[in-house]
Amino acid sequence: MSIQTYVNGKLYPKEEASVSAYDHGFLYGDGTFEGIRIYSGRIFKFIEHMDRLYESLNVLQIDPGMTRDAMMEEIVKVCTVNEHFDRAYIRLVVSRGEGDLGINPRKCTKGATVVIITDLLQLYPEEAYQQGLEVIVCGTRKIRHDMLNCRIKSCNYLSNIFGVMEVEYARKLAEASGGMGPIEGVMLTHDGYVSECTADNIFVYKDGVLMTPPKYLGILAGITRQTIIDLATEHDIEVSEDIFTPFELYTAEEVFLCGTGAEVIPVVKIGPYEIGEGKAGPLTTKLLTWFREYANSNGYPIRPDLVESEGKLAAAGK
Repeated sequence: MSIQTYVNGKLYPKEEASVSAYDHGFLYGDGTFEGIRIYSGRIFKFIEHMDRLYESLNVLQIDPGMTRDAMMEEIVKVCTVNEHFDRAYIRLVVSRGEGDLGINPRKCTKGATVVIITDLLQLYPEEAYQQGLEVIVCGTRKIRHDMLNCRIKSCNYLSNIFGVMEVEYARKLAEASGGMGPIEGVMLTHDGYVSECTADNIFVYKDGVLMTPPKYLGILAGITRQTIIDLATEHDIEVSEDIFTPFELYTAEEVFLCGTGAEVIPVVKIGPYEIGEGKAGPLTTKLLTWFREYANSNGYPIRPDLVESEGKLAAAGK
């Protein structure tokens, strides 16, 4: 059976799921979304993701037409129909809905469009978690937070897409000369501070301190980012949320990325600069292990029989 996709209360085979060509999400990127992971019968950080979604909806003044709890129930139903209970990914999209060709949001009078997609996801190959990634520093800058606050997980990701285009171009050049090339790109603020990557948050480890850019720079308040901060703190690792420039990246002992899709993945090269010993560092490796153990044993249970059996096996690496 084809994967079923939820659109405004109904399920459709993913090949048939669609929204109106007059939907403001399609026409103007007028909406918000969340990416959520499922591990061993649990939806990871489900409540935190839903809180972030409804915060974005509140700022955008979009009424999704249902409470947070009702939305969570619909998501669980879609996971159940598709039998996605482990290592799966949920994409939840809420747009302002159908309007006219004008930009005025008040013309969207038919209610929000709600789409729930569940599927399997492997953002990076498993060997990359041992070998590490090559990344570049992008020329495209993040949109200033006093212009459009990135705390809103907006459907408009154009600046990030331009960053990805730079990464793709750099990889093609590297492949043409027999190299591997970058897979991700680090994006800077308008005044040159490290903010985040095109699809991930970023951490730097140097001189016993784990550093990550602060939320006030306008970065996305990543759920995985906060989990890493909490896990590091629990293991007595000093964490600093502060501004820094690419210089700290190039001279770091370890650099890693994190996100819902990426989990925790090491960076071993940034442009021409090799990071540390050019392989996954010991702290990054520990944090990946701690994160997977935590993710496989914590979350909103949707398949109780897997919570005990598969959760223990996954945490043990079996």
